[in-house]
Amino acid sequence: MILGLGGVAGALAFTLGLGAWRSRGTAPATDPRLPLPIAEMDFTLTDQRGATVRPSDWIGRPTMIFFGFTFCPDVCPTTLSDISGWLEDLGPEADRLNVTLISVDPERDTPAVLSDYLANFDPRITGLTGPLAEVERAAAGFRAWFEKVPRDGDYTVNHTAGV
Repeated sequence: MILGLGGVAGALAFTLGLGAWRSRGTAPATDPRLPLPIAEMDFTLTDQRGATVRPSDWIGRPTMIFFGFTFCPDVCPTTLSDISGWLEDLGPEADRLNVTLISVDPERDTPAVLSDYLANFDPRITGLTGPLAEVERAAAGFRAWFEKVPRDGDYTVNHTAGV
């Protein structure tokens, strides 16, 4: 009986050691559906006050990001209202969060437009906009998706609606 337990323990130790040896020096695979770590993102956008914002500005604080746009008819205002409610429920603890709407419609969403729009929601929500290429880089880092879609002589923007 003792020899049997010793054999099982030895086999287990050998298996674990072999697995550790075979996986040395290999980075764990990342899930392509999950956002990149903030420190690995690289984009530059402008907030509704005209200040430059980079992902490195968010390091050290929990960050909540939502991609949307000010002409969005339903999902965006509903989500921003929900986020405002969450921030209210958290009270002063919410001051420690980075909470940001990144516009997927930089053609219309200037800093001034974002400022007017976000005045309807919790003041701790920041809006970001910038050149389309920078918005695309931000979306890629967060694994978000958006596309401009023609509609009735104008356009709308389909986009990821998760926070």
